[in-house]
Amino acid sequence: MAPNPPLSKIRAWYQALRPRVFTATYVPMGLAGIIAIADGVFEGVPFLLALAGTLFLQSAANLINEYADYRRGADQLKQAGQGMIIKRKILEPAIVLAGAILATVAGCLIGLYLLAQSGPLLWLIGIGGVLVAVAYTAGPFPLAYNGLGEIAVAIFMGPAIVVGAYYVMSPTVSEARLVELCLISLPVAFMVSAILHANNIRDMEADRAVNKRTLAVIFGRRFARAEFVFLVVGAYVSQAIVVAAGLMPPLTLLTLITLPEARRLIHIFNTSTAVPLMHQAQGRSAKLHGQVGLLMVVGWSLSLVLPGG
Repeated sequence: MAPNPPLSKIRAWYQALRPRVFTATYVPMGLAGIIAIADGVFEGVPFLLALAGTLFLQSAANLINEYADYRRGADQLKQAGQGMIIKRKILEPAIVLAGAILATVAGCLIGLYLLAQSGPLLWLIGIGGVLVAVAYTAGPFPLAYNGLGEIAVAIFMGPAIVVGAYYVMSPTVSEARLVELCLISLPVAFMVSAILHANNIRDMEADRAVNKRTLAVIFGRRFARAEFVFLVVGAYVSQAIVVAAGLMPPLTLLTLITLPEARRLIHIFNTSTAVPLMHQAQGRSAKLHGQVGLLMVVGWSLSLVLPGG
């Protein structure tokens, strides 16, 4: 029996949107939320709107990535990866582009409303977020094709979301607290960048063939492996430093229970060149990012309710 066409389209859009990497939004938003609760400034409506707006922009970035990679031929030699629904002729390029535009407009409309309710800092964060979503793989200088993908993702899926989400709930936040929020978000920045870099290690040969100049392609496999170790280890080390500085409760170090999985992923990327195995490990890297974020929020929550936490 042939698959139900509407259901097939729903599955296709699900693949194109790549919801398993939505942790890149959930984690920094969750961190911003628990910090706001601890500071006594949490506001439900602005928080949920910021969450929705960020998810729209991440969805737009994923769809633009799907469209732009297809147009540039970057999907031609890939053996594994998320999306690729245009390459597989499941959705037409024009439909995917329309979805990207719609998601961008929705994210911008929510952002404009939040701008009206908060202050000027959100202009910088919002405009930067939209530009990164669009320019990540599109435009005359696509970031992902010029070795800037990890840096862009680390900034805008880490400190920018944490600071922006906190700011819409508390527009009068001090500059000193904003700096602290950036420091607190460093573990998130490292780990979300590791997700992208895992993707780039997996796709090295396919990217090189179409001149997609990721850091892995520019500097080679040895450097790429070292970078993955740096990003994953950096997440745990930066958190330990932030805790030692008194900016994050010690109970957030519940994240250390994920160290065995982090070690396993480092071993895979340091020893394997098998694309199917690295594809599985890339998915596990996204899960690790989500687990680290969840444990950070759980630990912070426990510190608020436990005596002496």
